Amino acid sequence: MKLILLLALILSAQAYAQDDNKNLGASEHQENHEQEEGKHGSGHDHGNKHEGSKHGGDHGHKGGMMQGGEHGHKGGKHGGGHDHGDEHEEGKHGGGHGHHGMNNVKQFFEPLPASIIDEKENAALIKLGKMLYLDPRLSVNNKISCNSCHGLNNFGVDNEPTSPGHEGKRGGRNSPTTMNAALHIAQFWDGRARDVEEQALGPILNPIEMGMPNKETVVKKIQAIDEYQTLFAEAFSQEGHPFNYNNIGKAIGAFERTLLTPSRFDDFLNGDENALNKSEKRGLKKFMHMGCTNCHNGVAVGGNSYKKIGLVEPYETSDMGRFEVTGLESDKKVFKVPSLRNITKTAPYFHDGSVETLDEAIQLMAKHQLGRDHVGHGMIRDIKAFLGSLTGKGQ
Repeated sequence: MKLILLLALILSAQAYAQDDNKNLGASEHQENHEQEEGKHGSGHDHGNKHEGSKHGGDHGHKGGMMQGGEHGHKGGKHGGGHDHGDEHEEGKHGGGHGHHGMNNVKQFFEPLPASIIDEKENAALIKLGKMLYLDPRLSVNNKISCNSCHGLNNFGVDNEPTSPGHEGKRGGRNSPTTMNAALHIAQFWDGRARDVEEQALGPILNPIEMGMPNKETVVKKIQAIDEYQTLFAEAFSQEGHPFNYNNIGKAIGAFERTLLTPSRFDDFLNGDENALNKSEKRGLKKFMHMGCTNCHNGVAVGGNSYKKIGLVEPYETSDMGRFEVTGLESDKKVFKVPSLRNITKTAPYFHDGSVETLDEAIQLMAKHQLGRDHVGHGMIRDIKAFLGSLTGKGQ
């Protein structure tokens, strides 16, 4: 009798394993054979030109494809080990090193929250922040606003490698999107601003960007505008003297906290299995199996850790990244990992905006961060398809 029960348990376990594999395995197997035979697919690659510059260093919320490595996972949920297998292993058989099918998606990712600021309670502050964000009068020549480099109608970017400032000069770093930036552990590529409120104040005084000479000049200029008299009084009603430089950052930061972009991937994480198509699901699985989730994880799919670019294979760049902030030798070429939300819309990529297309970004990350010299067309196609599911639905 015990022998019969044991056999029944074994058969039941085998049947369960087969069912779990079928969810993605069957369609993946067929699709991956097609990929290997040369059907590469197009994908949605909006590889125009992306956001701004180092801007003297003061634009740096997030942006292109990421950098992987060893420096400090401060937030989010971290990926498993690097999978150095080939496309055959990742795409077809659902194996990888420690990843089993799609059951562990929530181990790595979280859906966007509905809100991260009480918009009703902070309505006056947000209204003021939006006006300041759009106002070119914050610049020395009344020509450059936050929106110039971080367009609200363009996924928070300008699609430039580096953005022009008030005199048309460009800095050395790409200015990434403001969308979902408030979810990051810090701001700028080197993480030197702790939040969006602090970050918002940097470009105003940066000589390359908006070019204002000092805080006092900014406050005096804004205070002389009648509409701001009312808006500041309403937003900071508990303060006897609402006009000060830090309050400008508080208002812009409050507005930026409303810039969340829920996507179909969030629907998928919230239980809608039909929110992603087969190609996107296959790409998600490969994204996890290849080891991308070691760095791109959590609610923003990145933005929650610092990594060295060129972890496995050295990457040539003169930018020393976080080293310029900390002075630590170990922080050379270390940057904040960008979020991948809206990534198909925010080209070009990397800290210097030097990579024009998402295809190339995927290839370079695989090589320099994961040690994979050869990534197949099918792998790139499917991962890019998955990344397209991270685009905000209302954008």
